[in-house]
Amino acid sequence: MEAGARSVPGVRSAAASAVTGLLKVLHDGRVDADEVARAVEAAGYRARPVRAGSVFAVTSSLAGPPRSRPADGRVAAGARELRRRATLAATSGVLLALAFGARFLAPPSSAAAAVAAPLFLAAAAAGGWLVAGQAFASLRNRMVNFEVLVIVAAAGAIGLGDLPEAALVLFLFAVGETLEAGGVSRTRRAISSLLDLVPRTALVRRNGSEVEVPAGEVAVGETVIVRPGERLPVDGRVARGGSFVDQAPVTGESLPVRKGPGDEVFAGTVNGSGALEVVSTRRPDDTTLARTVHLVEEAQLVKARSQRIVDRFAEIYTPLVVGLAVAIAVLPPLILRAPFEPYIYRALVLLLVACPCALVLSTPVAVVSAIGRAARSGVLVKGGAALEAAGRLRAIAFDKTGTLTVGRPEVSDVIPVQGLSASRLLELAAAVEAHSEHPLAGAIRRRAGEGGETVARNYEAIPGRGAKARVEGRNHYVGSEALFVRHLGLPLGALGEVGAALEKEGKTVVYVGNNGGLLGLIAVSDTLRPEAHRAVADLRRSGVKSIYLLTGDNPETAGAVARALELDGYRAGLLPADKVEAVRALEAVSGPLGMVGDGINDAPALAAATVGLAMGAAGADQAVEAADIALMSDDLGRVAYTVRLGRRAVGVIRQNIALALGIKAAALVLAAAGLLPLWLAVVADTGNTVLVTLNGLRLLAGPR
Repeated sequence: MEAGARSVPGVRSAAASAVTGLLKVLHDGRVDADEVARAVEAAGYRARPVRAGSVFAVTSSLAGPPRSRPADGRVAAGARELRRRATLAATSGVLLALAFGARFLAPPSSAAAAVAAPLFLAAAAAGGWLVAGQAFASLRNRMVNFEVLVIVAAAGAIGLGDLPEAALVLFLFAVGETLEAGGVSRTRRAISSLLDLVPRTALVRRNGSEVEVPAGEVAVGETVIVRPGERLPVDGRVARGGSFVDQAPVTGESLPVRKGPGDEVFAGTVNGSGALEVVSTRRPDDTTLARTVHLVEEAQLVKARSQRIVDRFAEIYTPLVVGLAVAIAVLPPLILRAPFEPYIYRALVLLLVACPCALVLSTPVAVVSAIGRAARSGVLVKGGAALEAAGRLRAIAFDKTGTLTVGRPEVSDVIPVQGLSASRLLELAAAVEAHSEHPLAGAIRRRAGEGGETVARNYEAIPGRGAKARVEGRNHYVGSEALFVRHLGLPLGALGEVGAALEKEGKTVVYVGNNGGLLGLIAVSDTLRPEAHRAVADLRRSGVKSIYLLTGDNPETAGAVARALELDGYRAGLLPADKVEAVRALEAVSGPLGMVGDGINDAPALAAATVGLAMGAAGADQAVEAADIALMSDDLGRVAYTVRLGRRAVGVIRQNIALALGIKAAALVLAAAGLLPLWLAVVADTGNTVLVTLNGLRLLAGPR
């Protein structure tokens, strides 16, 4: 499809992504979008402009036209294409098994053995049905791609009577295409579901009354009412009210953030216990979450450019070999007036030798072996490109919350005043916070233990500062420095210095006291994963030169984590778009870079990095689908394991390509010179395939 788009005068470049079903075209501004669509359709695809005539929704012509809503249409078309590919691949596999059974298990003279050849042909037809359609469409548009290469190889094998090889090649290719279509279909659904986080309706104040309208109809400048516990339907600024808002879907922050008048809020985030009035600042199709979807799609389009190397190879190799075979079959008889038969035979031998079976299988066998080994170790690798890219990584960037840290606040320090025990301080604080829904209160209760004997009465939340309750006949308070200094007029004394030091370490400090003074302080933080130090050390031993931290949290917290793990740098306070820019900047400095994250807000950065690695077990589905690799065991140590496995796979793939091309080149020279008999050509081709297969299977043992 890219070559078809590039054939239109005025088009400078074209990049397609099978994952998003989009084609991005850069042109001189005078190109008609309909002309580009027609050129893409001539290559066997359906295309429809979706963004300013430069981005097209593309589906296979076999999957039907895109729907009116491009994202939904691509999802539905991908599902239909997946079902068709799976049916044909399964049919080809069953016929192939029956053919081999009839050929090797039945007596040679029996009726069952006689049907082997028709069964092989039927298996080849089922496996190559879709491939042949795409190949013929490409040839009609004067383009040569890998589909053409496979059909030429299979046709050459059939012409020489090697039906099993032809059927096997087409079956394996059909299986690979089906697996790829399955991953594409699932990924499209996950990316599309990002926008489901935004509620479909919004409560808007219009003409002095509150009316519920579709979220897509909220105009910029309108006031939206967000009740406690609801998701925000728009991006905007708080005009009235105050609440803690869980921004994890957008910023990845581990703790809800206090929002008041003038503060920015994002669509898809979750309001806490207070009501908010929010003035919309962006159109519904331009919210932070909507732009996150576009960022994922754009990053996938950039990645697709690396696939052009394969197409360029096919464009040169196939015409060259076919042209050479035709020349050998026709020119000597015409020029030298020699008989046609020996030269046609020589040309057929050349086509058989040129059949890229070993070359086609050299990478997939190694990739399948490595991916199977990884899956047994709790790592899901989404294809050979991701595996090879992981083997070339020179730098890694980690998200913080839920990736390097556990993603849940826990009590890290308990410092009581003299004469009071730490357990007693925790007991009093837990009693005051018994009815609070704040995450810090939950951390204190977990540390103190649920169901203590101390009972609090007359609980009262003090907005933005803390809480008050009557414990053992006396008012007790748990809250911020402002609660005690400004609200109660109680000095912090030496505890204030201790609290300030803890806050510099990125911890959140709450003070505990009563009307008589402070009783102590409790520090809460999102603690490092137990395996974080070991994982970073393993990465350095695996050859990763630079390790960074990218987070939406504050600089103090980010700095504390980076220092604790001895990382090479960090960037804090990042929104999704900021993380993408940070990834690209770090890649420019450090080379191929892997991004490790777990949240929806990490999805664009995961897609933009050389390799995106998602913490799969606990991470958001969208992050997993946007990434190239998912750590299903949720073990950070699997990152270094994946890098080592990728490095070994790259080595084996290079060995296989060298074997395939080296033997192929020698055989081609002998075949062109007429020094290679047909039986030896078959042995050379089959032996070459066996060699690269056995070499690739070594990866089943995993990395060294």
